[in-house]
Amino acid sequence: MPEATGYLHDCRPRFRQPSAGDLCVAVPSVTMEQTNEEVMAVFATHRELASLPVVDSGQAVGLINRSHFLSQMSKPFHRELYNRKTCIAFMDKEPLVVEAAMGIEELSFKTVEFGEKALSDGFIITRSGVFAGVGHGLQLMRVVADMQAARNLQVMHSIEYASVIQRSMLRTSREALAQTRQDADLVWEPRDVVGGDFYQFNSMADGWFATVADCTGHGVPGAFMTLIASITLSKAIEQHGPRDPALLLSSVNRSIKQMLGQMDGGDETPGSDDGMDAACFWFDSASRELRFAGAKTALFVLHPGEAGVEMVDGDRKGVGYVDSDIDFAWQNRSVQLQPGSLVFVSTDGLIDQIGGPKAIAFGKRRVRDTLLAHRELPAAALNGVMQRELQAWQGSHHRRDDLTFFCFRA
Repeated sequence: MPEATGYLHDCRPRFRQPSAGDLCVAVPSVTMEQTNEEVMAVFATHRELASLPVVDSGQAVGLINRSHFLSQMSKPFHRELYNRKTCIAFMDKEPLVVEAAMGIEELSFKTVEFGEKALSDGFIITRSGVFAGVGHGLQLMRVVADMQAARNLQVMHSIEYASVIQRSMLRTSREALAQTRQDADLVWEPRDVVGGDFYQFNSMADGWFATVADCTGHGVPGAFMTLIASITLSKAIEQHGPRDPALLLSSVNRSIKQMLGQMDGGDETPGSDDGMDAACFWFDSASRELRFAGAKTALFVLHPGEAGVEMVDGDRKGVGYVDSDIDFAWQNRSVQLQPGSLVFVSTDGLIDQIGGPKAIAFGKRRVRDTLLAHRELPAAALNGVMQRELQAWQGSHHRRDDLTFFCFRA
């Protein structure tokens, strides 16, 4: 009878994916002709064995579960009846048998399909069809867990580097904003490491242009959409200039729909139903006119000496998406700002955040109330108050979306 040689050392080359052979443990085996008395002796000698392979001419034909075997043999008169009979009486004739070259991922699927006994009893491993040893369910679970942890780490490293790229893409706009507007502040907080919100700021001799946009999704899919949207917006500004926000939204809409296969809002098989909500505006420094175009986004405006907040609504149509016509024309709204007028714009990550005792949205009313209560503060301080109000409102509730809002004083 072959003797156990112990566990095989893991000598896998690092460049090779692990396989069933890496889990192979050399264990004793018995032949079909050997008796149950001999099986009992093997289990008594090798107390670590959970199961014992049965081999015929090098071919694995079955597996004897230790617990089941000992339970059966402990019944009254079973030893007298079965001791001298062959071991096939208590043998599982259909164990899981796999080739050593089988990958761990395929092995894990097969083990799950095979059922609980493959995890508890283990499985037989062969090399070119010849019995080589057994694998244990617990060891397989450990390897799968280690592989998943390694994959998760690799994915997280990729996402973290994607965050570096995304922040670098936005850095130029943030620097231009800081150089152009003294009393202005922008908050950008992705829900995850990367996000689906983006902003853009362009300074010209006669004024400046700004965009705050919320693309479909968050995390990695949202970040991909910000890349598409910001590039198409930059090209639109190069082509048309920054002074007509409505024209820029129309241009970006056309580009996104063409790029993602959303032609005419009627394509039955679009590449995706994605796009963005956005606020685009041009501020003319000489006239103090703010020209605004919004795609499902509004401006909050507070004029000096006025008790209320003026809401400037955009069009109720998103940029891109299957249901947006490729030739849809957004409208410019003109707001005459006075010295000291305060303008605030946000993506829906602020307005739609669930919280409070009734688990409802933060809402536009709370935004207006916060702006009114702190209207004399500098933009950066006011944004800080808005963040604290949102955090207090959110409480223990999960952050629903990316968060971006922009505040400036004329």
